[in-house]
Amino acid sequence: MNNDKKIIIYQVFTRLFGNNNNHCIYNGDITTNGCGKMADFTLKALNEIKKLGTTHIWYTGIIEHATQTDYRRYNIRPDHPAIVKGKAGSPYAIKDYYDVDPDLANDVPERMREFENLVHRTHRAGLKVIIDFVPNHVARQYHSDAQPDGTTELGANDDPSYSFSPYNNFYYIPQAELRGQFDMKESAAEPYREFPAKATGNNRFDATPNINDWYETVKLNYGVDYQNGGICHFFPTPDTWIKMLDILLFWASKNIDGFRCDMAEMVPVEFWEWAIPQIKEAYPDILFIAEIYNPNEYRNYLFRGKFDYLYDKVGLYDTLRNVACGYTSASAITHCWQSLNGIEKKMLNFLENHDEQRIASDFFASDPRKGIPALVVSACMSTNPMMIYFGQEFGEMGMDSEGFSGRDGRTTIFDYWSVDTIRRWRNGGKFDGKMLSEEHKRLYNVYQKVLTLCNEERAIAHGVFFDLMYANQNGWRFNEHKQYTFMRKFKNELLFIVVNFDSQLVNIAINVPSHAFDFLQIPQMDTYQAIDLLTSAKEDICLLPYKATEVSVGGYNAKILKITF
Repeated sequence: MNNDKKIIIYQVFTRLFGNNNNHCIYNGDITTNGCGKMADFTLKALNEIKKLGTTHIWYTGIIEHATQTDYRRYNIRPDHPAIVKGKAGSPYAIKDYYDVDPDLANDVPERMREFENLVHRTHRAGLKVIIDFVPNHVARQYHSDAQPDGTTELGANDDPSYSFSPYNNFYYIPQAELRGQFDMKESAAEPYREFPAKATGNNRFDATPNINDWYETVKLNYGVDYQNGGICHFFPTPDTWIKMLDILLFWASKNIDGFRCDMAEMVPVEFWEWAIPQIKEAYPDILFIAEIYNPNEYRNYLFRGKFDYLYDKVGLYDTLRNVACGYTSASAITHCWQSLNGIEKKMLNFLENHDEQRIASDFFASDPRKGIPALVVSACMSTNPMMIYFGQEFGEMGMDSEGFSGRDGRTTIFDYWSVDTIRRWRNGGKFDGKMLSEEHKRLYNVYQKVLTLCNEERAIAHGVFFDLMYANQNGWRFNEHKQYTFMRKFKNELLFIVVNFDSQLVNIAINVPSHAFDFLQIPQMDTYQAIDLLTSAKEDICLLPYKATEVSVGGYNAKILKITF
């Protein structure tokens, strides 16, 4: 695996990126509101994304999913509107594992070729491609019309008279019809019918899912009998395993570089342990990233399940969010990495993604600048991957009321919509900055600087890490609740990093303990000339174990001071 770069992922919601419509209407359909296409990722667009410091792009929502848009003229079966969330539908309700979403194509019959061209263009721009793999559940009316010859459709050979059988692809509620506690009719002449009912994607093993369940999906059966104490039937190899391996190999053959695996922890680790090595044997450099929220399972999915990286949501994301909002002390950041106990290099850091609220939204920090110190910590404290979500670099607010999604501080994944800051930045494909405000540009410059430094500075991409917080508790001129400080070192280069979560400029004094000098092999000196990598300003600092180092840091800001010995 190519380890010379720190991975910087740009997550983009594919159908929203290229949509130029600046007057979308609430709950509008594709004709009214429009839809971005894969073709909108031109070479110019991809080069602009790369300029941010990006190494990988995660195209979210590539695989065909259930939708309320009618594609019957292309021989694509329609989905009943009662089991589709929003006009566009959720990209996590997969309708055909072997096909590309028709919404994304300029020429629907050529959608797979358009995807292959997108992969080729992305590689030409020097970026790597990640797509979603959604293994736990599918759309209720799953139907593949692109299934390769010699493979069988999911559920085709199931015996629905069993609630569980190791030979079935789905779980059933025999003799029961689906009676959802949601509108089963939803703008259709006939109500949706499912008999016998199938279990719902979020492990709901009855026939009455409610509006808060993943009611638009059905759970896939990997050989675990959940209703009988979770007894596992893994020998012989479950049929679902074999089908999912085929799907992974199919997409890997499209020359992609990685999979972000949705809700990976809801699929038994034994499946990953069996499947990932087989994929890697054929495609050694392909990455597997797990969306996972249970720290007790981290090691299991890394070492047994063979994942390359795991989401760091319940640790670093939650902590940085709370620090940025003033609910938690900055000293909690130390406990975060310590609790990982040596696997921090395997964690994917982020401050936004399609599931989380935007930093600039009223539900998070309501000011994108409050995310700057968190960005520096997230991106610079380790060699592990960092991810940003499209629009984050401009302070996108996510405060639109788009339709099914509602006004929740997130950018919708269910509706046809257009993202204000991205539309301004793209400016019809010109990327000339004319539509962006000065505030957008200022924030973008910070993001670009920080993310670019991740690979320009060997101390960030490869160096060792030293947390200075333990020597600065109850500091006379250091507030451990509002400031966080650490060092990174590679060969003769030292980065002294200080972030300030406070709104005010602070003049602080940081103790550098003698252990830091020994561990990092720093020569002691009364005056070093340092350069702040964020502003290119030079300043003199002292580095001595018995004398505090004085630094001033602006409100919601950071300093990355570089010293070369």
